[in-house]
Amino acid sequence: MSNQRIVGRVHSIQSMGTVDGPGIRFVVFLQGCPLRCGCCHNPDTWDVGGGTPYEPAELAERASRYREYFGNTGGITVSGGEPLLQAAFVRELFTLCHEKGIHTCLDTSGCLLTPEVEALLAVTDRILLDVKYASDDLYRKHVGCGLDGPLRFLAYADRMGIPTTLRQVIIPTLNDSEADVRSLRRLAETHSCVDKVELLPFRKICQVKYDGMGITFPFGHLPEPSREVMDGLRGLLDGLDEAY
Repeated sequence: MSNQRIVGRVHSIQSMGTVDGPGIRFVVFLQGCPLRCGCCHNPDTWDVGGGTPYEPAELAERASRYREYFGNTGGITVSGGEPLLQAAFVRELFTLCHEKGIHTCLDTSGCLLTPEVEALLAVTDRILLDVKYASDDLYRKHVGCGLDGPLRFLAYADRMGIPTTLRQVIIPTLNDSEADVRSLRRLAETHSCVDKVELLPFRKICQVKYDGMGITFPFGHLPEPSREVMDGLRGLLDGLDEAY
């Protein structure tokens, strides 16, 4: 057995998150991402060598300080970047959190499914899966991977019975049609692990980050969806369970 010390690279921490899973969450944003999504809000997380090093026990102890706020539904969420790049680290963190009675949630693109990722999912209580488009062509053009990766990840979560929330950022001209949302609905209806679907509006508040880094925001020319459009698309999900 190896005694090698596990260290993760963390971009930032939010102690009282309310939009990253059920209840109040202690949210850890990890550093590093293999994708280059056109709508990415956090280009500063891309570099796998950036961030601050942490050991799993440090983060588990910090999360436990907020247990009184978690109630019956809250807990820890690990996001990114892409947390699957540091699967062994997150697995150890989630294992320690379980020992402290803390609910675990993984926010991911589902772009990888390796033995290390499968081991992580064995200690994951909920998945937030970002399904970006219904089209493989759009995935390859605007994400940097194919649609087959997230679908394979979702199929595995379904076999394991891990409660899963599907999320999609609605981007005008790319995935804001009724057909797009109906495709997402079909994906939910054909995977019994999915018990919640969220549609999130594309926003451009990240433009300042791109400007500061001296790089182009690929979707900076696209409009944000109106409230009316979002309400109409969410109406297509009526009948699905949208409550944790």
